Amino acid sequence: MTPHPDTLWRTPQPRRSYDVVIVGGGGHGLATAYYLAKNHGITNVAVIEKGWLAGGNMARNTTIIRSNYLWDESAAIYEHSLKLWEGLGDELDYDLQFSQRGVLNLAHNLHDVREGRRRVNANRLNGVDAEWLEADEVAKFCPVINTTASARYPVLGATLQRRGGIAKHDHVAWALARKADQYGVDLIQDTEVTGFEITGGRAVAVKTTRGTIAAGKVALAAAGHTSVLASMAGIRLPLQSHPLQALVSELLEPVLDCVVMSNAVHVYVSQAHKGELVMGAGIDAYNSYGQRGAFHVIEAQMAAALELFPIFSRVRVLRTWAGIVDVSPDASPIIGRTPVENLFINAGWGTGGFKATPGSGWVYAHTIAHGEPHPLAEPFALERFTTGALIDEHGAAAVAH
Repeated sequence: MTPHPDTLWRTPQPRRSYDVVIVGGGGHGLATAYYLAKNHGITNVAVIEKGWLAGGNMARNTTIIRSNYLWDESAAIYEHSLKLWEGLGDELDYDLQFSQRGVLNLAHNLHDVREGRRRVNANRLNGVDAEWLEADEVAKFCPVINTTASARYPVLGATLQRRGGIAKHDHVAWALARKADQYGVDLIQDTEVTGFEITGGRAVAVKTTRGTIAAGKVALAAAGHTSVLASMAGIRLPLQSHPLQALVSELLEPVLDCVVMSNAVHVYVSQAHKGELVMGAGIDAYNSYGQRGAFHVIEAQMAAALELFPIFSRVRVLRTWAGIVDVSPDASPIIGRTPVENLFINAGWGTGGFKATPGSGWVYAHTIAHGEPHPLAEPFALERFTTGALIDEHGAAAVAH
């Protein structure tokens, strides 16, 4: 079926069988399909999405991109992703509005300072760009931050990754979908997965609201709903799903030309290309699949932002929402095989999914194509929760986002 001139991709009917069926049409699912085709020549692929493409977390995040994680394994996979980001717009022939404006992680107390300096040194050892800024240097780099000594949470310094920044999330999704479609991948929307056919311990088909689709391999990439899907295959995953709330303000003139993150007051703030402020904080404490905001969380986010940016005191909130993030016990992703043969998993990215989009798709496609984990994905296997070889980013990466 030839795409309509006003659309970017086809709207095909699902075929009876595919070599690979990817469940989840968000950024990671689309990137996986794209790299399966581009890197491995596997084009008999379907991406199954119960709603519309990139209508889940891909459209509900704060678009921050960075790779300055503490642990070697995390830094390696996120740095691989960042390097892909740096050429992705040209590769996909689409303006992703990728802006390497720099990401600041503020330090407000002695613990923050020690943790920040440690992470800068660890990043440099791993070949990841990182700098430590003293308070006066923070004021020069981002003059709108309140760096006065009288601030409730004085700024004692900050880490800076100059190569970090933001991108336009929907452009990323559209570009990946268009390229995957051009390779012959079927992007099937409004189709919910209701179960799996498993024969002799092997996944052989996906049951959907539009019929059963035979599959050589099945790849889960459904973020907060991955544990629900895995349970249909008899697998209990060590994941908890939480809402992660965010907001945007009314449009402003350009005033904030970097990304600012703070763990002590727990907020992250950037200014989008159109002019709105984009803010987020930590995940809600409870488990839920509700994609909506809650006043007390939004109030706390705004209060935190005003501690850092008194200049925004009269800015009005335009819209709030929540994404559903999947959090593993060590706040690191799960990538690789499952106990069911030919059933693969890519989940547990928590609040870091958007920044990992190309890197995740790259290593997941390799893992699916070869049936063995990509070297960058190997430490993130499901088995680590049995062996105890955890990659504990909960307390290691400042703001978990």
